[in-house]
Amino acid sequence: MGAGSAPAAAPPGRALRMKLIIQIPCYNEEATLPATLRDLPRRIDGIDAIEVLVINDGSKDRTVEVARAHGVAHIVDFSRNQGLAAAFRAGLEAALAHGADIIVNTDADNQYRGDCIERLVRPILANEAEMVIGDRGIWQHQEFGFVKKCLQALGSWVVSRFAGCRVADVTSGFRAYSREAALRINVLSRYTYTHETVIQCGQAGMRIVSVPIEVNPKTRESRLFRSMWAYIRRSATTILRIYTLYRPLRAFFFAGLIPFALAFLIGLRFLIYYLQGQGGGHIQSLILCGVLFNLSFMLFVLGIVADLIGANRKLLEEIIVSMRRDQLRLGTSNPDLAQIQHHSS
Repeated sequence: MGAGSAPAAAPPGRALRMKLIIQIPCYNEEATLPATLRDLPRRIDGIDAIEVLVINDGSKDRTVEVARAHGVAHIVDFSRNQGLAAAFRAGLEAALAHGADIIVNTDADNQYRGDCIERLVRPILANEAEMVIGDRGIWQHQEFGFVKKCLQALGSWVVSRFAGCRVADVTSGFRAYSREAALRINVLSRYTYTHETVIQCGQAGMRIVSVPIEVNPKTRESRLFRSMWAYIRRSATTILRIYTLYRPLRAFFFAGLIPFALAFLIGLRFLIYYLQGQGGGHIQSLILCGVLFNLSFMLFVLGIVADLIGANRKLLEEIIVSMRRDQLRLGTSNPDLAQIQHHSS
């Protein structure tokens, strides 16, 4: 939607039926936000209303003033910087509270082309997906070096395996979510939401598709992490944590196989020496074997307990989704949502 433009009106004789809210997390984006807003679509076939939501993540510049000057409909204002994941989560809550049927997330640095938003929402409008990810074409991306392309491809492959679906560009923040997907997403990470939401939606059985998109020339360096290796380290931690949350029995089983295999080999070695009459000099191996067997047994038991806890987590998630639906239908909200509405303009 362009600066200050009104939402696209429904054709005569047809009631308002589909609202798209484009959310833009911002942190000191005074310089790039105007171009991003100008690039957003004014109307999309099948969408009756397009509104913009800016999440100001504790900016120290004039980001909020710029957003208001360009006619942004909704603003979530954090008093201090809380990170991209928190801004994304708050944006989903606020967009749902404002009646969004589809939510598109884009970056404030104008990295993603606004005219590609129609490609994102089309599979959701056609009821072909609950989550759509813009694929920048990693191997054709001119601003990615060879090492970064390899790491991006590897990360996408790993997350795809954990999520149980094919995702071509898992780090892309250019995404569309159906109302149902937004209701079910619970972001736990403090840093980024990209990997976590894919694994969550994939493990929940939601349909995820990728669509090819184009990008604009880079306007600034990424602020999410200090270095590529810091990003890799934190991304790997997030992936392992979320996978363990959704597949605890499998995660602990494979973790337990490592000490079990070592214990088996050490025990076999001791047995061979023992049968040769040399077992007395290898008591330490027998002790280490016992310790490793106990460790593997504890990991297997933890996997069973975590799997039982996971069953309760699924029930709690269904309760939370039901409560969110009731809150939105009745116009009430939880404390987090109330805080978001209090700061919205």
